[in-house]
Amino acid sequence: MIKKIIVAIILVIIIIPQLIPVDRPENNDDKTNDLIANNKIPDTIASLLKSSCYDCHSNQTIYPWYANIAPISWLVVRDVKLGREELNFSDWETLSKMYKAKQLNNLSEEVEEGKMPMPIYLITHGDAKLSEQKKAALVNWSETFAEELFD
Repeated sequence: MIKKIIVAIILVIIIIPQLIPVDRPENNDDKTNDLIANNKIPDTIASLLKSSCYDCHSNQTIYPWYANIAPISWLVVRDVKLGREELNFSDWETLSKMYKAKQLNNLSEEVEEGKMPMPIYLITHGDAKLSEQKKAALVNWSETFAEELFD
């Protein structure tokens, strides 16, 4: 009897959260204002941005299968919403030059300090991990690109 109650409780704990709706940020393929689509970004940098940044910082998020399972789905949605609020590469061309420069500076600092991509993201996205060489490439590109904004 106790085993049945324990099993029932576990099932309720697992099933009930799946019924709570999640307001997942929508994706779209509109690249009208996208950073990569509208600027001469070196292929290596574009690849790094796509693999390490775009899932949370663009409207082109690739949601993995586990993003459909609560409570993990709640964390994924939260991270994508916060990421897009902080910086959305899909809206890049709508930003002022000063704000772009600030965002590029932030990108440089966050990458250099190992804060981005977020360590929790790297657990399931090994291809997003940045080697020291890749970090240096992103930092150098972001600093150069920021300077070029004002040329």
